[in-house]
Amino acid sequence: MVCGGFACSKNALCALNVVYMLVGLLLIGVAAWGKGLGLVSSIHIIGGVIAVGVFLLLIAVAGLVGAINHHQVLLFFYMIILGLVFVFQFGISWSCLAINRSKQTDVINASWWVMSNQTRRDELERSFDCCGLFNLTTLYQQDYAFCTAVCKSRRPTCQMCGEKFLKHSDKALKILGGVGLFFSFTEILGVWLAMRFRNQKDPRANPSAFL
Repeated sequence: MVCGGFACSKNALCALNVVYMLVGLLLIGVAAWGKGLGLVSSIHIIGGVIAVGVFLLLIAVAGLVGAINHHQVLLFFYMIILGLVFVFQFGISWSCLAINRSKQTDVINASWWVMSNQTRRDELERSFDCCGLFNLTTLYQQDYAFCTAVCKSRRPTCQMCGEKFLKHSDKALKILGGVGLFFSFTEILGVWLAMRFRNQKDPRANPSAFL
């Protein structure tokens, strides 16, 4: 069977959808890790990435079922929806990569000071073993004075939490943007494979029937 045959197209489409399932799980996992910080949850792009990951996972399952059963209706909707996912994922990925450290600093700084619960700030300081956010205002001195992180008893000065938050969020956004952008182009291949496979005849079926 040549590579352009029915079996080859079917296997290629199945393998591609398995990859999409893994990418969807990866996007969800990394986005949840970034969102777990608490401060970066205010970056709506993180929520958008989770939505793309869930949607990609669902459409990959539908595509896998459609490829195995050569289901015309499933493959048709798979092509349409996968094309829309490509557009959305491409835009979200570029947005992740386009957010610079200055913008991240503004978001983190705004989120930190609007926290109504002082206990939440204390929990973050203990969790990341840091004190205060950025040394930009006199409020930093107040935060540092009441900080209960372990680092205060071990070192003369503690690292600012803002620097650790920036490192965490910057890594998450770069991973999400890079992975999303790379695999968004493979979705065009998925649309082409589904279109090609949908118009092929199953050699095991009735030769006179167009499937």
